[in-house]
Amino acid sequence: MPEGKVLGKPVTRLEDQPLVTGRGRYVGDINFPHQLHMRIARSVHAHAEIRSIDTSRARALPGVFAVWTSDDIPEVGPVDFRADRASEVLKPYRQPVLARGRVRYVGDPVVAIFAEDAYVAEDAAELVDIDYSPLRIIVSADEDPGEFEPGRTTEAAFLTHTFGDVDGAFAKAHKVIELDLHTGRHSGVPLETRGAIGRYDAATDILELHGAAKVLHRNRDTLVNMLGCNPDQLHVHESHVGGGFGIRGELYPEDVLVLVAAKRLGRPVKWIEDRYEHLMCANQGREQHHLARVAVDKDGRILAMEDKIFHDQGGYVRTHGYNVANRTMCMLTGLYDVPAFRAVTHYRLTNKTPCATYRAPGRFESTFVRERLVDAVAAELGLDPVEIRRRNLIRPEQMPYKLEFDEANVENLEFDSGDYPLLFKKALDMFGWNTLQEELKRRRAAGEMIGAGMGLFLEEGGRGPSDGARIAVDSRGGVEVVTGGASLGQGFETAMAQICAEALGVDYRKIRVIHGQTDRIPYGIGAHATRATVLTGGAVHVTALAVRAKALDMASELLQLPVDSLEIVDGTVRQRSNPRGPTITLGDIAKRLAPGSKVLGGRQPGLWAEEFFNPKDTVFPYGVHLAVVKVDPGTGGVTVERFMVAYDVGRAVNPAMVEGQLVGGCLQGLGGALYEEFIYDDQGQPLAATLADYLLPTLGEAPDIEVLITEDAPSPLNPLGIKSAGEGGINGVGAAIAGAIGDAIGRPGAIRRMPVTPQRLRDILRADGR
Repeated sequence: MPEGKVLGKPVTRLEDQPLVTGRGRYVGDINFPHQLHMRIARSVHAHAEIRSIDTSRARALPGVFAVWTSDDIPEVGPVDFRADRASEVLKPYRQPVLARGRVRYVGDPVVAIFAEDAYVAEDAAELVDIDYSPLRIIVSADEDPGEFEPGRTTEAAFLTHTFGDVDGAFAKAHKVIELDLHTGRHSGVPLETRGAIGRYDAATDILELHGAAKVLHRNRDTLVNMLGCNPDQLHVHESHVGGGFGIRGELYPEDVLVLVAAKRLGRPVKWIEDRYEHLMCANQGREQHHLARVAVDKDGRILAMEDKIFHDQGGYVRTHGYNVANRTMCMLTGLYDVPAFRAVTHYRLTNKTPCATYRAPGRFESTFVRERLVDAVAAELGLDPVEIRRRNLIRPEQMPYKLEFDEANVENLEFDSGDYPLLFKKALDMFGWNTLQEELKRRRAAGEMIGAGMGLFLEEGGRGPSDGARIAVDSRGGVEVVTGGASLGQGFETAMAQICAEALGVDYRKIRVIHGQTDRIPYGIGAHATRATVLTGGAVHVTALAVRAKALDMASELLQLPVDSLEIVDGTVRQRSNPRGPTITLGDIAKRLAPGSKVLGGRQPGLWAEEFFNPKDTVFPYGVHLAVVKVDPGTGGVTVERFMVAYDVGRAVNPAMVEGQLVGGCLQGLGGALYEEFIYDDQGQPLAATLADYLLPTLGEAPDIEVLITEDAPSPLNPLGIKSAGEGGINGVGAAIAGAIGDAIGRPGAIRRMPVTPQRLRDILRADGR
């Protein structure tokens, strides 16, 4: 590796040593003296009025310290939104910390029990007597809206995204293809369930929340507003996190309860959910019904797209507002040049677990819909699925490509850079697509149900508005990077260290990255929506350059050499043309800049800097997913024989970590495409609240994922050209698998619902007499 060149290299991760040696510190490992344990008594009804709550038996159990209903915390409001763009019309649909008056899904928190022991708390929860009066239960967004509360219906919002002459395009179309499509309800199932510990220090009047993740500063700000304290009175701390995927780290009722209880009861309060609670109460996602259609000319070029969406939000609107529905609509045209578009969403609440963001929220769903439409066009017109896509892709010379919506309250999009046809060609070539088609023909002739499919997609990441970083060099040459970012296992510390090392000229292994501690830095964007590398990485880059400039300025004076003749290599300043000449280390420069130093002059003491990165827009990476599947006509089972992820990241900070993100995301996508689904009966009772019923893909179902990472279209919106990688592995999986199954059974448009379970596929085959 060239001296100082670490960016773009698959260097060893910095954060893994404690994790692989059993020394990680997860929320379950954190304990404080005299702590209480919290357990929640939850609703067993999907929708009902609470007629009465009797907690006397629970209170009488030895070891129980306190029992709360909503009447005990009237000052605590509902869990607020963290999204600034969340509409005022959604506020009445927020979730109370403990149910007030009625419950709206099975698992809705009703009573909080605090006890000396976690098992006592669990026993006490069983002793709470709640009298319910059942109400109408809605289990599908397709049903007519009901009553959320008196005077308010369960259709919380009606959303629209429009551009171009949609009606005119459909009127002149050569063909109009309509599809009725469903994306099934599923979510991230991290190894570590949710947990939180509240602790109050009366001496300093500081509340602490331990076990937070993802968006610590935003959650702190939300909690400050809810609890009526100042930001410096609430410290939020991240521990190691056993998986995030969008659902960990959002603010839930339990997070609020442990803080309120810690302060009121005067003892630390710990809550850890079990797997049953997690599958019943943590954010779910994806469930949408699409009535989609596309207008095309005789050559298969898209004239317009239209979609009517029924979004199933579950029992409440949680912290994300209607972000998932918005992302579904605004990203539905994807990387195709679509002249006209209209989408409407009926944003409806049902009596199921609330939904929120899950890896590639809205994009997984919209890619499935869009690619199903494109496959249907190819089948209807007798065109090759590859060719129909080539004809409709946005061309490189159209960049930056703008989507300007008619609605004043809808954010316009500008795709920053990309060569979509080039990546498509590279992916097909690497996969051996043309040769594969001949192989598939031979295997079908031999009686196998075998097919191939594809999903092309656009991603977005690095959304602002800004993030900052502090970087300081100590007298021994050690470098500390303090950020408001968060680590969810994606390699955040390593990526930030690589970016800092490249800009500053030090060994990345000598950099300590601090994150997830709101008392160390007052701001931070966290790690969500693939922001971290672009946004926080951009801040680290500009801050490291500021430290570098300060070091070179001081070194120039000390070495009596021009600044532009100097370089920093492995933490040492030297003359570029004479590496063996006079040198000085960054540690020695830091000593010279110590407060009180005689050489300070007018300089600020210390070798440190704090800077911000303020991108003007979002970056848009893009990808291609290709799949080969084999169908067992007897069982309806699907075997994924091959799967490939091709993805352009603009510039990869660490290709090995990018590949890990893509492979992990892809396997999650296979779960959503074939196995995972939260099912409810007509009474709103969850039927998949254990891992025996909620099926996750295992190594036995996982193919070897082929990965192609390209850097053909660096982003012009940040100095490193970085895009993002966290969600590119999952986005197009459903679309590619659906296309491959349709190809295998000889019915290109047959797959219209995910997941494609054996039962559903057998029904399709039976309908064909097969």
